[in-house]
Amino acid sequence: MRRHTTTALVLTTLASLALTGCSDDSSGSSGTSPAATSSSPSESGTAGTTPLSSATLSKRLLTAQDLGEGYVRKAVRAQHDDDVSVIGCPALENLGGDAATGGNLDFPRKAKTAFTYGADGTSEVSEELYSDTATKLSDGVGRIFDAMASCPKYQVVSGSTAIDMTTQTTTTPKLGEERWSQLFTYSAGGQRSVVKQTAIRTGTVVVIIAGAPALVDAHLDKALAKAQSR
Repeated sequence: MRRHTTTALVLTTLASLALTGCSDDSSGSSGTSPAATSSSPSESGTAGTTPLSSATLSKRLLTAQDLGEGYVRKAVRAQHDDDVSVIGCPALENLGGDAATGGNLDFPRKAKTAFTYGADGTSEVSEELYSDTATKLSDGVGRIFDAMASCPKYQVVSGSTAIDMTTQTTTTPKLGEERWSQLFTYSAGGQRSVVKQTAIRTGTVVVIIAGAPALVDAHLDKALAKAQSR
């Protein structure tokens, strides 16, 4: 078991959703047969060829007003990377060395937000924006999703909580220049739930939406459009 930092891009988000009790949502999970969804990287994206600052990315995050009635912004807690570890997936464990030394996966330009939805607030959706050169984004995000796809079953340990994970690659609408999407089923503390995570690269920006599958599918287009705004 190796502790590592930059699976914060994926694993810490998923662990957070799991630990806060994201509702068991099987809706929106149609089209879940495994499929390769990434395409060749290109520098000529609609978001331009120059990486954007974190301040600019923050202005392009979705808001509760963008999402509509029933959404409440959730405070984004500081990540404690050394609290998250992986068991049973060597490909993910091997990413730890690069992440720990601040390699390609640790994009310095980033912004994040998260929301709860519904009267009970148990459904969640989060958005992350990252910016770097197209090649670095493609390599960094692709490596993480490829690593997860290589392990249909593994375990994420967050603090004293062990989360049993299963992973399935899913199809993605033909948006942006590259796209990745996976469906995660987790079991923790006697609770079983489903989280979807979809990443779209457009130029020098990657949009990542994670949460209840139906919410991810409902807001992906909107998030991408705002991320591309000038």
